[in-house]
Amino acid sequence: MPLTLLFDLDDTLLDTNLEVFIPGYFQALTQHLEKLLLPTVVLRALIHGMRLMTENEDPRRTLQEVFEAGFYPMLGIAKTELVEELDSFYDQVFPTLRALTRPRPEAVPLIDWAMSCGYRIAIATDPLFPFKVTQHRLRWAGFDPERFELVSAFEDFHFTKAHPAYYAEVLGRLGWPDGPVLMVGNDVQRDLIPANQLGLKTYLIDGEAGTSPGFEAGCGRLDDLRPWLESIDLSTLAPWYKSREAILGIMASTPAVLESLTASLTEAEWRHEPAQQDWAMNEIICHLRDTEREIHQLQLKLMLDRPDAFIPRPDTSVWAREREYLNVDGALALDEFSSARLVVLDKLRTIDNALWARKARHAIFGPTNFLEILGFAADHDQMHVQQAWETMRNL
Repeated sequence: MPLTLLFDLDDTLLDTNLEVFIPGYFQALTQHLEKLLLPTVVLRALIHGMRLMTENEDPRRTLQEVFEAGFYPMLGIAKTELVEELDSFYDQVFPTLRALTRPRPEAVPLIDWAMSCGYRIAIATDPLFPFKVTQHRLRWAGFDPERFELVSAFEDFHFTKAHPAYYAEVLGRLGWPDGPVLMVGNDVQRDLIPANQLGLKTYLIDGEAGTSPGFEAGCGRLDDLRPWLESIDLSTLAPWYKSREAILGIMASTPAVLESLTASLTEAEWRHEPAQQDWAMNEIICHLRDTEREIHQLQLKLMLDRPDAFIPRPDTSVWAREREYLNVDGALALDEFSSARLVVLDKLRTIDNALWARKARHAIFGPTNFLEILGFAADHDQMHVQQAWETMRNL
């Protein structure tokens, strides 16, 4: 399987200096809106909305929804009253901020080479801003945004880079690719640590050997990345998704990924079966919903109630036919799955770390423990997200 490369944007592919750029961005926006709102009011609302996005752990809400729920009430103005002004800002004023950035001459040749190798490439920039903002910055770096398989933005992402679930959401949106994965970025706190918590290998841009924190597989300048990749065995970049943090990140990301994948489906597309033996999208979602309600929630209860619990595993292969999943409203089933998953996540986020080592006995796998059982749930998620992604490709 080809290498999957996740690239940060600011100060990785584009020299940005966020300590200068972000204040310049906010100042330009508040000045643009000052005929309607006091700049101090807009700035407080922006900071409040940004904080809410960074804290969000709800996979049912996009970052745009989270931001707007905090932003507009603080302004005391309806979104509809600002839409035209915001559009004109991003179309006419924001492009002038290009002067605060500088393209990295080595970035375009690097991406050209990686694409010529058949590597899959996503722009894993923190999705705190609208897609228009990211499109502009990619063009400033010398790229056509359409070249990339995925670019994260706040309209359709649910987590920021502070969370391992963000990286799981990126990979889920790529269909959980098999094979090696590398996150390339310059920020230890947001590019390296959360990606590593998910189980990804990382490459630290502009880091120096011996002075970096040890989370990365490699470090150096951007133009060092190609020879480094050419010199190593890419199989050493295989991810490892078996830690507590990785499992929680995957399980949190799954409702978010499925929401994004299915957002534009028509009723006919929900019921489309790629081949005779393949499941339609609504069958996949219904299976996940019922597995969450009837298996994962039960397993969690049993393991929390007593040590060395026996974990049954019902036969789910007959559910699709017996329960007539093909005729179920897929969007409603996804809402129900997301709600059921949140029940599990709320419990998992609060239990004592020691419980993750609690022993159990699985009906199929025999002696096991809490961590491994939840790992099976995360594996199940990945398998069916892959299936859903393939189904979308065949529409």
